[in-house]
Amino acid sequence: MAEVAYFTKEGLEKLKQELQELKTTGRSTITKAIAEARDKGDLSENAEYDAAKEAQGLHEAKIAQVQETLANARLLDESKLDLSKVLALSIVKIKNVSNGATMTYQLVAESEADMKTGKISVISPIAKGLLGKKVGDIAEITVPAGKMEFEILEVSR
Repeated sequence: MAEVAYFTKEGLEKLKQELQELKTTGRSTITKAIAEARDKGDLSENAEYDAAKEAQGLHEAKIAQVQETLANARLLDESKLDLSKVLALSIVKIKNVSNGATMTYQLVAESEADMKTGKISVISPIAKGLLGKKVGDIAEITVPAGKMEFEILEVSR
C-alpha cells in the first residue's frame, strides 16, 4: 500500500498536468517510434523496435506511478495549520549554530521538492529534524557530513 502524500494546490495541479502530458504527448511519441521501427523490417532482429517497446513499458510504469501518487494525494488546507511549530508546508528560517549562516526552506511533498526554490522534501534529513520544533528551539540533525545544529528563527506559511 502506498503512503499518503500531502500536496499544496500548486503541487497537485503540477502532478495532474504531468499525468495528462504522459498520457497524451508521451504515448503518441512512443507509438510513432514503434511504428517507425516496425516499418524497418524483420522484428526479430530489430534493435530499434526492441528499444521502443522497452521505452513504452517504462513509460506505462511511470504513468501508473503518477496515478498511484494522485490516488493517495491529500490537499493540505494551509489556513488550518498550526503556525507555532514546524509542519509540512511550513516556511522555516533557520540558522546554522556553528557558522551563523541562515537559510529559509519550505517543507513540501517529495515530488514538489526543488532545492533551487528553497523547497525541501519532508522526508529529507533536515526536514525530519525540523518537524515539530518551535521558534527558538535548537534542532540537532544528522546529515551525511555529521551532526549539525540549527536554531529555528521563524516559522510561517
